[in-house]
Amino acid sequence: MVEIQIAYKGKLRCQATHEPSGITLITDAPKDNQGEGASFSPTDLVATALGTCMLTIMGMVAQRDGIDLSNTTVQVVKEMTPPPRRIASLTVEFNIPTALTVEQQDKLRTAAMTCPVHRSMHPDVQIPVKFNFAGVTA
Repeated sequence: MVEIQIAYKGKLRCQATHEPSGITLITDAPKDNQGEGASFSPTDLVATALGTCMLTIMGMVAQRDGIDLSNTTVQVVKEMTPPPRRIASLTVEFNIPTALTVEQQDKLRTAAMTCPVHRSMHPDVQIPVKFNFAGVTA
């Protein structure tokens, strides 16, 4: 169990504190929804959670199997529906610069798709995922 304390700071801004670590972050409503857009919005954090979770699970497999994921990046593009607002799609694109075997690539693809955030998303949210691998080793 993890506890997160959240306090409303006014002007559509909240401060969240991760109790185990004491780390805080600020959320702000986006400019297109009455906010200042000065920080991550709550739905931006969903997109962030998806990308970081997928990459973290890939990292666990890579660490276990001796796969080099150095300089791997992931981009998540969030699109919202018109009102009533909800996340319409989260397009995920990985760039893995290390040449890997087909077997290693398959392991990483499988790992990414089994992350808890991905598995927790509502089926109405479209989540296209693309993997760009540098190449295949012999």
